[in-house]
Amino acid sequence: MKHTWTYANIGGNTRVIIKNGKDIQHLAELDEKLWTVLACPVSGLEIPDESLALIDHNHDAKIHIQDVVATAQWLCDTLQNPDILLKGNDTLPLEAIKDEAILAVATPLAEGGMVSLAAVKAAIANVSVEQQPLPEAPYPADVMAAYKACQEAYGQYFQTAKLQSLGLATLPADAAAPGLTEEQFTEMGKKIVEYEAAKAAAEAANAGAIAAAKAVYQPLEKLLLLCRDFCTLLRNFVSFQDFYAKRGKALLGRGASDETPWAIFQAGTLVIDQRACNLCLRVNDMAKHNAQAPDSGMFLIYCQCTLHATGEKMQIVAAMTIGDIRHLKVGKNALFYDRQGRDWEAEVVKIIDNPISIGQAFWSPYRKLGDWVSGLITKSAAEKEKKSFADMTTKLQTTPAAGAAPAAAPQPAPFDIAKFAGIFAAIGMAVGYIGSFFTSLALGLKGLGWWGWLVIPGLLLVISGPSMILAWMKLRKRNLAPLLNANGWAINADAIVNVLFGNTLTEQAQYPILKLNDPHAKVKKLTAGGKWSIAIAAILLGIAIAVLTMYWLGFRIVWCTC
Repeated sequence: MKHTWTYANIGGNTRVIIKNGKDIQHLAELDEKLWTVLACPVSGLEIPDESLALIDHNHDAKIHIQDVVATAQWLCDTLQNPDILLKGNDTLPLEAIKDEAILAVATPLAEGGMVSLAAVKAAIANVSVEQQPLPEAPYPADVMAAYKACQEAYGQYFQTAKLQSLGLATLPADAAAPGLTEEQFTEMGKKIVEYEAAKAAAEAANAGAIAAAKAVYQPLEKLLLLCRDFCTLLRNFVSFQDFYAKRGKALLGRGASDETPWAIFQAGTLVIDQRACNLCLRVNDMAKHNAQAPDSGMFLIYCQCTLHATGEKMQIVAAMTIGDIRHLKVGKNALFYDRQGRDWEAEVVKIIDNPISIGQAFWSPYRKLGDWVSGLITKSAAEKEKKSFADMTTKLQTTPAAGAAPAAAPQPAPFDIAKFAGIFAAIGMAVGYIGSFFTSLALGLKGLGWWGWLVIPGLLLVISGPSMILAWMKLRKRNLAPLLNANGWAINADAIVNVLFGNTLTEQAQYPILKLNDPHAKVKKLTAGGKWSIAIAAILLGIAIAVLTMYWLGFRIVWCTC
């Protein structure tokens, strides 16, 4: 009878869900096109390497569908009920083991009818066998070492002496083994070779005996390792159940908890700019990330991380999914917590700029305009400063030397009232144009009736609308698959990170409603003139508002002269 699978819509795709041991038993029947992952590397994952090596059957540093299926079949043949795999424990009751040979090994190690991985590892570490005795050395160790060091040179010495005298030769008194004839030297070498061969054979036999004794426990150790880790791999291979599970709090030095599922490719949490990014991946190949990461559509922060205690280094990439860009720049320092709770010093080395949120996209044009204006002002100020400095140095260079007759001072230009009248007229004309603009704007808004109030938000939408539309299109298509592909995964289905899900992948600092006083804030005291200025400005503003209101309501103001 054909097995019936359970499906769910996860991450924008229909995926198969592993719910029970029956699903594991029938993995070989699952169409490969329905698997989320076709292959993944055995390094850079949050599963112990010893477990991944057991699943990588052909030892090619990759885990393929065939490896997963073969492992599932072995587990189902070894256990009474594969449902126990879903618990993810490294402790098994003896009655759960179906394989008689493994059960026979497990029984002496069990406590209370349960066998644990810790007990098996302890048994392997304490393995002892009867050792085969090593042969007795024919010479002291220093003599044999000297023989090996000088063997070639002494051989040449005997050969030369034989050619010169055609007789016997002995080593000189200052040699390492003085007084030896050529035959004695040859016999010495023969005994050393025989001894080393016998010693190597005895050591190999002892190592083989120990390995054979440890091999008895290896199937049980394999079973317990896979009982702990295999189902975790399945949830991240057949589907991305762990990745799309309901988010808990960030790691923040605690390490992963049972209440907070994490995908096996999530390396930890990056804390930066008052936010905690939980979607962090190790970077195995930066060149591949440069080529594929932009296709993810996510705002990505690449960091070089250093573990202070050991000096160990690694690169990570973190996805920022809420908030604004603010102070996120290359060179900014941050803190990274790995899955073991260790804190790494992190430095931003690269940023891939993509929309973070609709709100950030709304303000993006104004931020860019502000940056442009700020740059323009900075450039203008720098040019003026440069010109002022040049003028000052020119004047200093043209100052007459001491004792020289001073140059005649330039006569001040006569006051030209016509020139200043023109300036005042120009200022008045500018003010008039500005007033005319606002008058025309008010009349236009009044002519539109209550629709006129929609003009201002309409203008804002005209400016920010394109950025928001582009951001909306990108945010709904953010995809984790390009990042995983860059790390050596073969992803068979998109892993969409939409707005709602993205909001759970980054935590932002939240403060309660507070009323705080800054003891270092500057207290501004108004002078009498300042108070009069504020009062006059308030009166003028009130008059202007009253006039505009009456005009808007249809009243006419008639100016009379008496």
